[in-house]
Amino acid sequence: MDFGLILTNALTAMVGLDTVVFALAAIGLNVHFGYTGLLNFGQAAFLAVAGYGLAICVATFELPTLVGVVVGLLGAVVLALLLGAPTLRLRSDYLAIVTIAAAEIVRLLFRSVSLSEYTGGSDGLGRFSDGFYSINPLGPGEYGLGPLDFDERQTWVLSVGWTLIGLSCLLVYLLMRSPWGRVLKAIREDEDAVRSLGKNVFSYKLQSLVLGGVLGCLAGFMTAWGRTVVQPDNFSTDTTFYAYTIVILGGAARVFGPVVGAAIFWALLSLTDNVLTQAKSAGYISDSILTTFQIGQVRIMLVGLGLMVLMIYRPQGLFGDRRELALDAR
Repeated sequence: MDFGLILTNALTAMVGLDTVVFALAAIGLNVHFGYTGLLNFGQAAFLAVAGYGLAICVATFELPTLVGVVVGLLGAVVLALLLGAPTLRLRSDYLAIVTIAAAEIVRLLFRSVSLSEYTGGSDGLGRFSDGFYSINPLGPGEYGLGPLDFDERQTWVLSVGWTLIGLSCLLVYLLMRSPWGRVLKAIREDEDAVRSLGKNVFSYKLQSLVLGGVLGCLAGFMTAWGRTVVQPDNFSTDTTFYAYTIVILGGAARVFGPVVGAAIFWALLSLTDNVLTQAKSAGYISDSILTTFQIGQVRIMLVGLGLMVLMIYRPQGLFGDRRELALDAR
């Protein structure tokens, strides 16, 4: 078994596109769940609205990339307002029900045959990323550090993605240490007490939902640019559940928790996949125990088992505080 290759692939996964996308999605979800106590199970919808807003503007209507970005951001804001306005005055579980349903509605809407002229249907849309790559200052070649090696397009995507992660973390750090952020954390603990002090709890919750949605929609842009295509099934509910896993793994209500959680999560998936694949190729695992087609499922099982153990012995995550998971669901 080539342990050097296994380690290199794991390190590549730690800084790769999937880590960037899910770190951004989890940062937005951390604002909702970690800091405000909002149970948003539809974060994938914000990614889909952003990705398709960009792709439809550029590929279908031949508008500039910047216009597509603005449309995607505005779409995330509108979606947050539509989801929050009727539910945030109610108990938190109503928001959970509405958001998970809305995410599926959005996905199926982009998948529908009747709108395929604009969305591409189940095949999705492509040919919209040229504007993004045209401003790449890097010349053709290979870039990297140590064992990590990327071409100029991958390096450009990852550079933009990690810059967005850094700016998002800085924004969350500054906001959550402001009076506005302290109100959000107080709402998470006991919104009735906050309301008794004269604060408009509904308004703060709606602002948090909008902010987390906008941060999450950055992941939609990076998905679109990194894969150069948007497809509806890339924004399934699994995306939201992975983001929740990452938030809890790194530690809820911790600025860098989602970033660390995303890096560890994808590194573990890469390690288990490569170890099982090479062990299978080397003949250490027979077909009676594990077939090649089962490796993908088994690696998810192994990572899931590890996460279960983590939740038993450290439910607050690697860097979290157990008190940060206390939600007021009234």
